[in-house]
Amino acid sequence: MTTLVHRVQRSLFFRLSLIFGITVVLFFVIISLSLRSMNQSDDVIESIPDFFTRNIESIIEDIGTPPNLSNAMRLADELDWSIRIHNPIMQWSSDSDYRLDVEESEFTERLSGDAEMRNVNSEDIILVQRGGYDFYLYQRFGNENLFSAVSIYVGLALAALVLFLNYFMVNKLLNPVRLLRRGAERIRRGDLSFRVKSNRQDELGELTESINHMADSLQSMLEAKRQLLLAISHELRTPITKAKLRLEFMPESIEKEQLREDIDEIELLISDLIEAERLNDEHSVLVTEPVPFAEYIDSVMEPFKNYAGGLSFEQAEPDREFLIDKLRIRLLMTNLLNNGIRHGENNPILVKVSFEEENAILEVRDQGEGIEEKHLSQISEPFYRADSSRQRNTGGFGLGLYLCRLIAAAHGGELKIESELGEGTHITVRIPQHPPRLEPEPEWNDS
Repeated sequence: MTTLVHRVQRSLFFRLSLIFGITVVLFFVIISLSLRSMNQSDDVIESIPDFFTRNIESIIEDIGTPPNLSNAMRLADELDWSIRIHNPIMQWSSDSDYRLDVEESEFTERLSGDAEMRNVNSEDIILVQRGGYDFYLYQRFGNENLFSAVSIYVGLALAALVLFLNYFMVNKLLNPVRLLRRGAERIRRGDLSFRVKSNRQDELGELTESINHMADSLQSMLEAKRQLLLAISHELRTPITKAKLRLEFMPESIEKEQLREDIDEIELLISDLIEAERLNDEHSVLVTEPVPFAEYIDSVMEPFKNYAGGLSFEQAEPDREFLIDKLRIRLLMTNLLNNGIRHGENNPILVKVSFEEENAILEVRDQGEGIEEKHLSQISEPFYRADSSRQRNTGGFGLGLYLCRLIAAAHGGELKIESELGEGTHITVRIPQHPPRLEPEPEWNDS
């Protein structure tokens, strides 16, 4: 007995097998009892009780010849039987259903001088021929039929109850699966400190422990990566600062200017890497403030308005106030404009701001070289560039659109890129009026 209890506690599959096994047994018992009740009711209708055949004479005398139909109806109700009376000029029945074709009945046995037992549709009836009248007497089927129907309905109700209990128990067993799914979703969203609490000793308990260990490992690896990135960035800033200081003492030349550009690019790369690391944490806090959205975008475009190809701006009227992180939206807009100018081939660039319900739609459309369709799904990934040669005159480090996507996601929005080779690129950014609030969720405990 102890071994069985231990197996039930330790194995989810054993419990499920036990539940379904009990369900099968209960269904078998319910169906057997229902069929037995129906068979018993069928047996009752097939034979006529002896006391009825012994008193047939007194019953016919009470009805009389010629028959008193009132007495016949009273007797039919008292005995709960059907009485039918036939002669050449009348046909009368105490019931209106005429469920048996009595005239097609077949002789079974003689009961008395004018009474005999007959059978039709496997059911016994009594025929008495007296005074020119045929008296047919047989049992009513209503009560037995009702009994059979009750048996069926009771069986169905019990079966439904068993199924409900079965569902309830299985549903309770699978509750930890839902908790694990919700916990895994929180971990996927970046809450690596979350752990699913469980006291179970079965397979689900082991799975919970595995997921918690996986979260521990992920948290350790990501923290190590973050610390390494910050340490390298800090260590690189010192020699870069020294290099820039020494550069100022060098005489002006083409080499000095190229060296300054290279140092500035390295410094920009380090800044972008750090910003990408901050934004990649979905629980990072935005420094938001209410800003007229279209007006702010127009102000960010100001340094780029001397672009040789022409930079135009369209905005919806009236402007709306949005809660945004101004520095990060500036970085997003600057990266989009730099991409448009770099690849726009001195063709016009259109910036448009419109509003749909509670969202601002920011569009940047250029008429430059465009992007091949095969690159569109990966162009916003870190360090991905459509130009495999990775020459600096054809693009940056591959972090610009990645940062734009992260900034949009941090505000609760999304970035969409459409492009056609030789036709230009159309980038759409959707920004909600209010960024999502990252409130702590309740912890789940499976006991």
